[in-house]
Amino acid sequence: MSTAHLTRSTDPHPKILDLHRKKLAVIYVRQSSLYQVENHLESQKRQYQLTDRAQQFGWAAARCIVIDEDLGISGAQSFNRPGYQRLVSMVALREVGIVFGLEISRLARNSLDWYQLLELAAAFDVLIADEDGVYNPGDFNDRLLLGLKGTISEVELYQIKARMVRGRLNKAHRGELIWNVPIGLVYDTLSGQIRLDPDQSVRHAIELVFTLFRQLGSVRGVLNLSLPRFDRVSKAEVYSTKPGKDLTWQRFKKPTRENSKRKPSDWPRPVASPSHKWLVS
Repeated sequence: MSTAHLTRSTDPHPKILDLHRKKLAVIYVRQSSLYQVENHLESQKRQYQLTDRAQQFGWAAARCIVIDEDLGISGAQSFNRPGYQRLVSMVALREVGIVFGLEISRLARNSLDWYQLLELAAAFDVLIADEDGVYNPGDFNDRLLLGLKGTISEVELYQIKARMVRGRLNKAHRGELIWNVPIGLVYDTLSGQIRLDPDQSVRHAIELVFTLFRQLGSVRGVLNLSLPRFDRVSKAEVYSTKPGKDLTWQRFKKPTRENSKRKPSDWPRPVASPSHKWLVS
C-alpha cells in the first residue's frame, strides 16, 4: 500500500483514511417488523440521520448510499433480506469504504451472517460504524469488540423470543391466552367471548361451503363446484376484508394427480402426544 493511501484524511477520526473516503459510505437501515416500521418512527429517523454523520466524516452526499430494502424484515436470517445481500455484494466488489448502522443488531442478529460480513470487511479494508464509534475489522482489538457486540445481539434475539414464549405459556396456564380463532369467528374483547364474524361476506362464504357439503355429501364435490364460483368473484389467490386482518378466504386448489392416486392407508395420521408431555394441561 502506498504512502499516499496511508495519509490521514482531514476528518478528526483517526481510523478514517483517504482510501476509505474514495469509496462509498453505505447506511444500512432496518426494522424488524411492519409494526415497527409504522409505529417506531423515531428509530427510523435516527437510522436515516446516519447519512449526516457520514457527511461529517467527509463523505459527499452523492457518495452516501442508503440501503433500506429490509425495513420490516427480521435480522435473524440473511437469505430473505435483499438489502443485506446487496450490502455484502458491494463490500465484496470493493465499492464500500464504510458501513453505518445504528447498532450492530441492525446489520445482523445471527453470528454466521455477522462474521461473514466481518471477514469481507477485514479483507477489503472496510470500516464499520455505529452510534458508539468507528471500527476496523482488520484490527485485532476492534475485531474482538465487534465479535462481542455480534454475540450480544444474537443473545438478545434469543432472550426476546424466550420472554415472549414464557409469557404466552404463563397466560395459557391461567386460561387467558387468546390465540388465532378459526376463520369465520372473532374474539370479542369486551365480553371475552368468541362470536361469529360480523362481516357478512365472510359469513356468506362459510355458509356456502357448509350448504354445498350438505347437498353434495363430499368435500371433493364442494371443491369442484366452488372453484368456478370463486374464480368469478376474484382472481386473487387470497384476499381479506380488512388490511392486516387474518385471511378470510383462500381459494380452493384442485387436487393434483399424484395426490388423487394416494390410498387412504398412505395418508399421514396425526399422532397424539401423551398428556404428561403437554406444556399446558
